[in-house]
Amino acid sequence: MKAITYSAYGTAENLKLVDAPEPKVGPGEVLVRVKAAGVNPVDWKLAAGYLDPILEVRHPVIPGWDVAGVVEAVGPDTFDYAVGDEVYGYVRKEWVELGTYAELVSAPVRTLARKPRTLSFEQAAGIPLAGLTAYQSLTRVGVKAGETVVIHSAAGGTGSFGVQIAVALGLRVIGTAGAHNHDYLRGLGAEPVLYGEGLADRIRELAPEGVDAALDFYGDDVVETLQSLVKERSRVVSITDRQAAAKGAHQLWVRADTADLTFLAELADAGGLTVNVAHALPLAEAARAWELSASGRTRGKIVLTV
Repeated sequence: MKAITYSAYGTAENLKLVDAPEPKVGPGEVLVRVKAAGVNPVDWKLAAGYLDPILEVRHPVIPGWDVAGVVEAVGPDTFDYAVGDEVYGYVRKEWVELGTYAELVSAPVRTLARKPRTLSFEQAAGIPLAGLTAYQSLTRVGVKAGETVVIHSAAGGTGSFGVQIAVALGLRVIGTAGAHNHDYLRGLGAEPVLYGEGLADRIRELAPEGVDAALDFYGDDVVETLQSLVKERSRVVSITDRQAAAKGAHQLWVRADTADLTFLAELADAGGLTVNVAHALPLAEAARAWELSASGRTRGKIVLTV
């Protein structure tokens, strides 16, 4: 099969399109014929070695965790899916080696769900990591309908999913973003505020009684600022601040979860979750996809088509 690989930590220049062995398919796994693979910042950050202290990496690596495709074969004692089923998922395994930037990927069934019927493979591949991160952040802080939540970096990939999911759950959403993204956030159902100096005061103007929960999807040492706004300091979650737990908040590392993926698929099929694919590039242009991702100037998802 064709696959993108890198053999050492480094930059996008290390990526190569190669002929690789087809992956083995063990018990509780299926072989997925990849139609599209989502590109996320963690892909190139991992390749740069930033996560080496916490993740087992075995070179050469096929990068990528997000996938949408069709089941081509099933492993022993695997009855969850049949050949021909359309699936999508967050295929993160025990170690980093055999990812989704390939024509085929072996995927544990716990990492998959049935693909949203109303979305293309490219759109579906843009959901798993960012969508799961947003949804699990909301559930981690125990949100309930009628509450107010602040989403920091609400116009980003994860943030825009967070806004849509929160609105679908019946929450009032205050979203931080640059001024050029404020109309975009209003279209998603959020009340935009400008981030930067004076952020807390601007949020207090919108919510004088305080907010119920806050999600940090960007960083920039904002956890304590968000804690000053919530009624309970523990109802803050960050995906970037490794000291969040020490500050009395939550640090979230997204988990593969079939039930959560199914919720997101059903929400998409009900019209409550849209996916803007900004760039759909062929597999051979993975390096270009990483450059676009690293630029920070793309609004919407980047996917590789296979």
